[in-house]
Amino acid sequence: MTNPVAGLTTRRTVVIGAGVALAFLGSGEGAGAALAPVGLGTATSFAVLAGSRVTNTGATTVSGDLGVSPGTAVTGFPPGVVSNGTIHAADAVALQAQADLTTAYNDAAGRASSATISADLGGRTLVSGVYSGTTLGLTGTLTLDAQGDAGAVFIFQSASTLITATSSSVSLINGASACNVFWQVGSSATLGTTSTFVGSVLALTSISATTGTTVEGRLLARNGAVTLDSNLITRPACAALPPGSTTTTVPGPSTTVPDPTTTVPAPTTTMAPGTTVPGSTSTIPPATTTTLPATTTTTTVPATTTSAPSSTMPATTTTTAEALSQQPGVPATTTTSRPRTTGGGSSTGRTSTTSRTVRLARTGSALTSASVAGLLALLTGIVLVSASRVRRPDRS
Repeated sequence: MTNPVAGLTTRRTVVIGAGVALAFLGSGEGAGAALAPVGLGTATSFAVLAGSRVTNTGATTVSGDLGVSPGTAVTGFPPGVVSNGTIHAADAVALQAQADLTTAYNDAAGRASSATISADLGGRTLVSGVYSGTTLGLTGTLTLDAQGDAGAVFIFQSASTLITATSSSVSLINGASACNVFWQVGSSATLGTTSTFVGSVLALTSISATTGTTVEGRLLARNGAVTLDSNLITRPACAALPPGSTTTTVPGPSTTVPDPTTTVPAPTTTMAPGTTVPGSTSTIPPATTTTLPATTTTTTVPATTTSAPSSTMPATTTTTAEALSQQPGVPATTTTSRPRTTGGGSSTGRTSTTSRTVRLARTGSALTSASVAGLLALLTGIVLVSASRVRRPDRS
């Protein structure tokens, strides 16, 4: 027989549990402890990453890296455009990104669930937590509330698929960031036409973004293809990217304003001699006058004595004339006066001194004009003295 009280107690427990679940999923209350974001490694720089191929139709714009590995096919670019990133087809960068994607996928799938979701996510407001279900669907709008915490993390786990309806959307409020929203999908994900989606999709197989879908996040498929159709895929601007990412950063203009430098010349003060310097015991000494003794220079010029020629001058004259005659280019002319008798017809035997008149030609001579002029004057004096003696009468 069943105890009524026990049955009542059991029924109350069920009701209370259901109320807590509704409050948790509907009002955003009841979230678990703070969560760490899923680390994407080098896959962080990718907006689109596939395992087999990437195909595109129409004017798709991908902001961030686009890659494929181990597959090699990337088609539809153009007309598709990749901006702020690079296309990596089966290169080392894409290979490493796929390895990091596998690690991230396993991390997201292994997080402990905060709540189980068995219905559509549309119309709900959720706070930070881990939400899991067999499949995940979205019709209408899902609101993610960070409650003022910019680091709030939202992780959704689907054992099978993720399917969003046409024109569905994910809305972020109160500081929630697309950098911290992760969708781990056990098979494939399909995003409906003209839907607006937020977060990084980590799918085991493939991802398809139908016509006009806009994604603020990443489409990362481990094994299958990523299919695009006139989409706008923008990798979120997170705080930091890991080493090895290929993000291109365009620096803004930078202006450096130098610190003003003012040079103030040191003041110059002129003080009179004998003045005491302020702030010290030093006194400026008076000016010093130095008198230099006068210097007297006496120069003694030796007197020059000129002697009148004596009776022996003819010999000297002859010697001089002979010497001159030896100079190159100086011819000598000799005039001889014969003895003459004076008074009473008797001969006095007085003979005139032989004189030479030397005519100097300077052509080729080493003598200077001054030396020649002096020599000529000396010879002229000798001749005149000799002549005066010859003409003097005998007074005996």
